Amino acid sequence: MATTLLRKTVLTAAGIAATAGGIAGPAIAAHAAPAEKAAVVADRKGGHGERELDVRYEAQPNFYFCGPAAARNALSVQGKNIDVHAMAREMGTTEAGTDSINDITPVLNKETGAKNAYKSVEISTPKADDKQTDTLRTDVVKTVDAGRAVVANIAGTATDTDGNTHSFEGGHYISVIGYRDDGHTVTIADSADPDTATYRMSIDNLADWIATRGYSTS
Repeated sequence: MATTLLRKTVLTAAGIAATAGGIAGPAIAAHAAPAEKAAVVADRKGGHGERELDVRYEAQPNFYFCGPAAARNALSVQGKNIDVHAMAREMGTTEAGTDSINDITPVLNKETGAKNAYKSVEISTPKADDKQTDTLRTDVVKTVDAGRAVVANIAGTATDTDGNTHSFEGGHYISVIGYRDDGHTVTIADSADPDTATYRMSIDNLADWIATRGYSTS
């Protein structure tokens, strides 16, 4: 059944033990405190349709802070160092997670210091079509070229360019901090596990991962 980016998550005990909407799974439950990695990806703009921003990565401190952590990592590429708990308070995050991308976009605008720096974009269908995927690619390139990161609400399982799968059946939030091949491949900062802090994924896989939800973009 198709849902919208306004979709809220219903948590069950099983969902807490595994994954839930806007919430990372068991990999993060063992992390009592955030793990920070300075400059995971160096800010550089190549001559072949690529750019990756300098993110000061921090893992989320619990299973339900993926929304605040994704926003915090995204804002770090602008040189901002905002406490993830402050992010959570602004977004209304609870143990049920962060309701939707619409709770994140206003906070990104506030912390960026520009009312219209970010907007929410919905991919309401169960799978992204070519137009939606092209729009996402354009949005990623435009946002990263502006020195900002995209924040995306994803759900389900997706495969990265190394063949590794990332599964968040109930939902999760990630940051998109770079692109290559003119945006056909993107770099993701994922707060769920510092051992896989960043990875690359095709724009097609990312678009399908966002399907039924949405993302914050310039």
